[in-house]
Amino acid sequence: MTLPTVRAFANWRSVVLLGVLGLAACTEAQTSPPTAQSGPPQVSVVTLHPAPRPYVRELPGRIAPIRIAEVRARVAGIVVERPFLQGADVQAGDVLYRIDPRPYEVELDAAKAALAKAEAVLEQSEKQAKRMDELASSRAASQVQHETAIATWRQAQADVAARKADVARAELNLGYTNVRSSIPGRVGRALVTEGALVGQGEATHLTTVQQLDRVYADFTQSVEELQQLRRDFETGALEQVAPDAAKVRLVLGDGTLYPHPGRLLFSDASVDPSTGQVTLRGEFPNPKGELLPGMYVRVQIEQGIDGDSLAVPLQAVQRGDDGDSRLFLVRDDNRAHPKPVRLGRVVDDQWLLLDGAKPGDRVVVEGFQKFVPGDLVDPVPWQRRPTRAAAVDQAGDATASITR
Repeated sequence: MTLPTVRAFANWRSVVLLGVLGLAACTEAQTSPPTAQSGPPQVSVVTLHPAPRPYVRELPGRIAPIRIAEVRARVAGIVVERPFLQGADVQAGDVLYRIDPRPYEVELDAAKAALAKAEAVLEQSEKQAKRMDELASSRAASQVQHETAIATWRQAQADVAARKADVARAELNLGYTNVRSSIPGRVGRALVTEGALVGQGEATHLTTVQQLDRVYADFTQSVEELQQLRRDFETGALEQVAPDAAKVRLVLGDGTLYPHPGRLLFSDASVDPSTGQVTLRGEFPNPKGELLPGMYVRVQIEQGIDGDSLAVPLQAVQRGDDGDSRLFLVRDDNRAHPKPVRLGRVVDDQWLLLDGAKPGDRVVVEGFQKFVPGDLVDPVPWQRRPTRAAAVDQAGDATASITR
């Protein structure tokens, strides 16, 4: 054999040998006994226990200012200055507009001059009346002359009073040339500019000031719900909350909970005939000015307490093929079986159960992908994970303690 032939033969033998070894390995793998199966899958469960929970109703509402003042011109004239910044916070008494004061200064000077004249006439008539008293007592003057002097003196007194009123009116009109805010709050946009003639025949609307350090939330509830609530109180299904303990919270348009709770002010005594709704009003602090008039909100109002309600975490509720809600209950034999339930509202990240479960039931919360209905499972108590906000707070507390 030549050298190339010997090398080719050696390579062929290597390929054949590797193929035989691979076939043997596959045969061994196929004939090897199966490994032992692991135990039942572990799932997290909660045990249902009745507990008192608030009956919270979430209703649509709108924000309204606690006070609103339309700033109007009370005297006629030309606007010469607008010293406020639109959208700024102002205090009661701050000047928002200045109207040309010169015509009213002239009127005030004229009123003061008329008052001085009336006071001089009063002084003269008073002296004349006193002389007539002396002359009448000595019968040196007739009774008619005496009565005329007394009447003239009284007319002079009345004239002085009228002139004083004219002066006060002129001073008041001059003061009205400085248009001031009557309440503290946030001023809106300017409706007129410098150079505009205002107050000519009407009280021109100049701007609006709204007090926003506290705001109202006006919301409505159907009269049917209120009647059902009253029946639940009468039957004992719900316990009534004391009026001074009623809690009202706001949910903003993006779904976040407003941090400051409010208080319920009143429930309207009449029903809107067009909608069948009853209006309720809550008051909320607004220290940062986050709540603006006209803003849409959801109002959560605690209207009662369910003394023996059952609740499960949100993730424990599953949806069947027909869309119905169901829970997986772990029975005494540790097998998980689905159970249809009827849900109520969500309270503190938990579904309230109206029907389908009873106290003592073990409900699967986590591990649904590990079993099928009827499988044997290994139930362990569910550990609630902290929410994102709680985790952030814990991290902040830890950082603060390290800093200290």
